[in-house]
Amino acid sequence: MTTINKEEIQKFSNLADEWWDVNGKFKPLHMFNPIRIEYILDEISKHFQINRKRKNLLQNLEILDIGCGGGLISEPMAYLGGNVTGIDAAEKNIKVASAHSNKSNLKINYLNKSPEQLTVEKKFDIILNLEIVEHVDNLDLYLDSCKKLLKKNGLMFTATINRTFISYIKAIIGAEYILRWLPIGTHDWNKFIKPEELQKKLTDKNFLTHDIKGLEFNPVLNKWKKSENLSVNYIITSIKN
Repeated sequence: MTTINKEEIQKFSNLADEWWDVNGKFKPLHMFNPIRIEYILDEISKHFQINRKRKNLLQNLEILDIGCGGGLISEPMAYLGGNVTGIDAAEKNIKVASAHSNKSNLKINYLNKSPEQLTVEKKFDIILNLEIVEHVDNLDLYLDSCKKLLKKNGLMFTATINRTFISYIKAIIGAEYILRWLPIGTHDWNKFIKPEELQKKLTDKNFLTHDIKGLEFNPVLNKWKKSENLSVNYIITSIKN
């Protein structure tokens, strides 16, 4: 069994050269990144009782970034002292990520693997599943693999898109067809997952939902913000029991 969807891998492989172009196809992710990072660091500092203002905030923490793409999240985590492993099933993404981290003088362990293919001697303190679960096959296998890779009491972040009428309007019609933020066909609405569905799966895998937040785009300020509105983008912080 595998979590790899070959069509999804090809889709993102075709865009791999644009990962670090802030005005390219991944511009929406570059705009999205600050609020994702802010939320993740806040939750990590609270859970592991670390001073949020500490320079090497993530020092000595083992972090796994699944579906790392070009390294847009892996690099900030490494910059803050984390021992980062980034994995992606698209070989081209890994090549782009590795080249960019070398230029940035950051030590990141990039591997062309999916989570079920990953074997490690030591488990991770933190797993990042950011905008990935809506692109994988066999979500149960994916979450089982995460469970095996995460330490007891470890944190897992899962950011994805709700399956609602408004998410179809905003994330597909708006983002892909009208604003052209994303290439047409980037998302399949039928693969979006409702928060309650994801929470049930996480509970069944022995994860405790610690926090859930919506992430909303403010067109007036041209920036993203945290919200209690889960109708489109949301992020769940869970703890492995």
